Amino acid sequence: MNNELNHLEKQKETTQKKLEQREWQLKKSKYYENKKLRKERTRSLIQKGALLDKYFETNHLSIEETEELLKIFSDYVNAKKPDQFKKE
Repeated sequence: MNNELNHLEKQKETTQKKLEQREWQLKKSKYYENKKLRKERTRSLIQKGALLDKYFETNHLSIEETEELLKIFSDYVNAKKPDQFKKE
């Protein structure tokens, strides 16, 4: 009986360690996936900002001035936007 109890306790410890390892792997995997998504979003934002500077010549404007410029034209652009560029 004592041997069986010891064996079951060892199995429990082993199973617990495996569970903790799997949880750690899952946590690590989620971290790297989120990190990858953040990098992709950051890259996209940088590219869009570069296009804004290129086509609207906003290099010399502050963030606030750029926002004001965009506010001025946003209603017009959104009204004239082709369907292929509209949010579905």
